[in-house]
Amino acid sequence: MKQITASLPFEWPSRAKVLSTAETLVIGAAGGLVFLVAGLPGGLISGSMIAVGIAAIAGRQLALPPILTQTVLVLLGISLGSVVSRHLIQQVSTYPLTIGLLALATFCSTFGSSYYLQRVHGWDRTSAFLAGSPGALSQITILAVERGADLPGIAVVQTMRVIILTAALPMVLAIAGVAPSVAPSLTTTIASPLDLLELVAASLAASLVLRLIRFPASWMFGAMIASSVLHGAGWVDGGLPNWVRGVSLVGIGALIGSRFARMRMKTLAGHINAALGSFAVAIAVSAIFVGIVALTTQVKFSDVVVAFAPGAMDAMLALALTLHIDPIFVGAHHLSRFVFVTIATPGIVHLFGRTQDDVDD
Repeated sequence: MKQITASLPFEWPSRAKVLSTAETLVIGAAGGLVFLVAGLPGGLISGSMIAVGIAAIAGRQLALPPILTQTVLVLLGISLGSVVSRHLIQQVSTYPLTIGLLALATFCSTFGSSYYLQRVHGWDRTSAFLAGSPGALSQITILAVERGADLPGIAVVQTMRVIILTAALPMVLAIAGVAPSVAPSLTTTIASPLDLLELVAASLAASLVLRLIRFPASWMFGAMIASSVLHGAGWVDGGLPNWVRGVSLVGIGALIGSRFARMRMKTLAGHINAALGSFAVAIAVSAIFVGIVALTTQVKFSDVVVAFAPGAMDAMLALALTLHIDPIFVGAHHLSRFVFVTIATPGIVHLFGRTQDDVDD
């Protein structure tokens, strides 16, 4: 009870934080609109991310407060769930095979990237394994601190992978002809005020439940699950207004781009080659498994590409929304990857990394 009481007093954010948040959103919105007007695929999220990333590298202290981040993730989850249909739900039976292949791809990608970092760039085994692990950045960071790993190097490798994938994947799909060169219209029926209220209430409730049980990406997945159930069962018709979905996509892009605000230019420049090389290895491994899945199953190629891309869950699901890619398939696979990485990485580091005695010394 004391802990609950202590957390009740509300503190207004400082003027500096308000200005930083406003600047982040303005830069993100400007970048997203430029990409959207230019007709680039995934324009809102990619443009926002690139604009904010450039500004952050240039020295601007850009950031989004937790409450705004959580709001954006809930809106994204609701939007993803609103495109769910009974047809998509019926396709879940095809997932065990592809999820099994994804698990194998994750292990191969981790070992391949870590081997590259050790042999080419001279990284120690622990840092290399943590940097090569695709996803679960918060868990990776905790392990890096505990094991005395190269935290700045790991952060650069992990962040660059997410940035490159989010910016390049829509272009690659468009060039390959498996996704529209211009992002398809997101126009759908807008839910009635009562349905919108039901959507928001159910999404917040589901998100809070998942957060209590420490489910990964609880705000986004909770809202997505609630929205999927309501739409899939036919209890709610329509979704959020287009401008609200646009705001959520710009917010996700700005959130990813703002990661560079915590990096020094010297740190980024010192690890950029390792990041690019590690990324190339991870993509090569993923491409092999994407080819296997595409040749042996009936799953759409674009769905497989986004589901197997070693990027962040929120970014990949946002791209799925903008490119009209099956959000259930993509979400199930990226959640599975998160679980694989969370469970397997500590064991891999324990078996193959530096011993704890070496770290303590």
